[in-house]
Amino acid sequence: MALLWKNVAARALDLFLPPLCLMCDEPVGNTATLCPACWKQIQFIAPSFCACCGAPIDIPVAEGTLCGACLTEAPHFTSARAAMLYNDDSRKLVLGFKHGDRTYAAKALAVWMHRAGGEFLETADALVPVPLHRWRLFHRRYNQSAMLAQQIGILARKPVLHDALRRIRATPVQGHLKRKERQENVKGAFAVSARNKNSVEGKTLVLIDDVLTTGATVNECSRVLLKAGAKQVHVLTLSRVKSVV
Repeated sequence: MALLWKNVAARALDLFLPPLCLMCDEPVGNTATLCPACWKQIQFIAPSFCACCGAPIDIPVAEGTLCGACLTEAPHFTSARAAMLYNDDSRKLVLGFKHGDRTYAAKALAVWMHRAGGEFLETADALVPVPLHRWRLFHRRYNQSAMLAQQIGILARKPVLHDALRRIRATPVQGHLKRKERQENVKGAFAVSARNKNSVEGKTLVLIDDVLTTGATVNECSRVLLKAGAKQVHVLTLSRVKSVV
């Protein structure tokens, strides 16, 4: 009976506030979805891709193939996957969620991420969101990675360790930085506190973030978690650039 009334209330609300596309705000038939035009613009990532970092590869390759970047310098994480490409078409959706207070999109975006990370979510012990520094969190008011982790945790039935990682040093915005500059920028920026060490020790963890660009942030977070005793760290992001730059 409670479920029936919940559905009735949802339909009544849609009459007064019709659901809108998550990207362009055009009316759509269901809540938390994209209109057909925007759906066609999103490039969901499917094989072939690097077995380690998940970077798309334009030609069919054998399972287990690594990209040039991972062959040159193996990352600390075991594997990374993303739901979609971060490009001119998806930027509005990602930035609207990250900076534009469109937090209601988290549930739908988490569904895409849950599908992309299925190969390691099933065997993971817990999820860990990439943290924001306290001053950035104060100004933004929410951590988009933590919101995604919470929703993925519900779908995957996994606990979320919100306090496992701390950002102990504020870092400049990285949008204009190259790969090596980003690596230097985040070095020493994260830590696992002594009181949280038991929650990560011996565990297989999935690190959650919104965008993977060079991989510097998630790689440094993975290094810190492994140093604290984590067994393995996988990375799951909403989006990623096509290749590490």
